[in-house]
Amino acid sequence: MQRLTQRIWSQRSNWHIGDLAWQRYEHVGREHEWQFEVWERDGEVAAWAWAQQDSDLFLLVDPAHPDLADEVLKRFPDRQVMILDAEQHLIAALERQGYAPKDGWHQIFMTHDLRDLPDPVVPEGFTVRSITEADLAQRVEVHQKVWHPSRVTEESYRNVMAAWPYRPDLDWVVEAPDGRFAAYCLMWPDEQNRVGELEPVGTHPDFRRMGLARAACFGAMRALRELGAEQAIVYPVHDKPALKFYEQLGFQPYARTLTFARG
Repeated sequence: MQRLTQRIWSQRSNWHIGDLAWQRYEHVGREHEWQFEVWERDGEVAAWAWAQQDSDLFLLVDPAHPDLADEVLKRFPDRQVMILDAEQHLIAALERQGYAPKDGWHQIFMTHDLRDLPDPVVPEGFTVRSITEADLAQRVEVHQKVWHPSRVTEESYRNVMAAWPYRPDLDWVVEAPDGRFAAYCLMWPDEQNRVGELEPVGTHPDFRRMGLARAACFGAMRALRELGAEQAIVYPVHDKPALKFYEQLGFQPYARTLTFARG
């Protein structure tokens, strides 16, 4: 799944290799809810499906083999499917199989060129840095505070840290004067395509409106650039404050998601 995701990635693809790693490992004990299948052509994976117990279907199909989209949809019928508006081969297959777009929330895909980035700036006494394995407990604690109630635990985050393509030097935090982690940004690199994805980003409720998440993001983005990357991407929800936040950081929209369902 990861090999296909990396091989065909472009701004016309709904999936980045960081998506699969984060969504697969951020929680533990959910394996019974999932079903994975892959389709091969010429000895390599050309399509994959990730069926969710709650009726959602995640999928990726190589545009060079658009007929496989019909096979995936027939294998997992009547699921809700979210794709990118640029994935025309999937839109065509969904329409052939009787699906139609539905209204509702959607994500805006945004990109930021890494050539000109400001230094991360924080108030006096705060520190911007990448984490080490010794920071695991605090790293989990700040995530839980941001996304309360959260199912992320030390066990699950240890799995995240062990997953490819996670790198601790791209997991950035802002440390407060009292030692607490006040904000963070996790960057997932794709060195082949020279692109990194921000997922997730957050600020502890006690430290909001201080520019700390901004500093964490620019710290991570500058570290990503040092690895040879050319752009960073992120997918905020269209009607949430995060969209404005990323616009203020200089991210520009390039696509949006569409949700399809039958009936």
